[in-house]
Amino acid sequence: MFTGLIETIGRVASADRTAGGVRLRVDLGPAADGVRAGDSVNLGGACQTVAAVEGAVADFDTVTETLDCTTLGQWGAGTAVNVERSLRPGDRLGGHFVAGHVDATGRVLDNRERAGGWVLRVEAPEALAPEIAPKGSIAVDGVSLTVVEAGPPAFTVALIPTTLRETTLGRLAAGDHVNLETDLLAKYVRRTLAAGAAATAKDADRRLMETLEQAGFLE
Repeated sequence: MFTGLIETIGRVASADRTAGGVRLRVDLGPAADGVRAGDSVNLGGACQTVAAVEGAVADFDTVTETLDCTTLGQWGAGTAVNVERSLRPGDRLGGHFVAGHVDATGRVLDNRERAGGWVLRVEAPEALAPEIAPKGSIAVDGVSLTVVEAGPPAFTVALIPTTLRETTLGRLAAGDHVNLETDLLAKYVRRTLAAGAAATAKDADRRLMETLEQAGFLE
């Protein structure tokens, strides 16, 4: 579990294809402190397990499923990535609960300063629309952000100077793809509503059958 508050910008040292996916070697910089094999690290929004550590460089085995659902397959030597170590019991939760389970990738439509501040506008898959709401939380490349406007098909977030300076979001340009993770609460609310709607439909079908039977149509 993570908070979406980025600790540092890491850099990919190498990305080598393997039989099961890609072996990523990432320089975690100061975020490597205390990291051991088996730990979880959020890399650009995706939770990855440390396979080995040598100094500040950690190895990660990224599987095909992750490569298919995130931007990690596009990374190469030199790629800058947002890095956050997993949340420890007792840590302050300054962002929101981020699982590191990327829902989908989005496409940057615009990223620039406007009247009142810096605004990032991202096109998201239609399937995520019910989970993206104004004033709600969303993680973009692992960064915890508050939604300003919600489409579909696009949503906007405001980027403060600290975010522009200490994450990779300020470097994004129109056409770039980003990893998206909607708020955990939104997921459960959506599932609960869907389950309730299904139960209501089944109850309505049952009452209809009972009415038809009582009327003699099903004899």
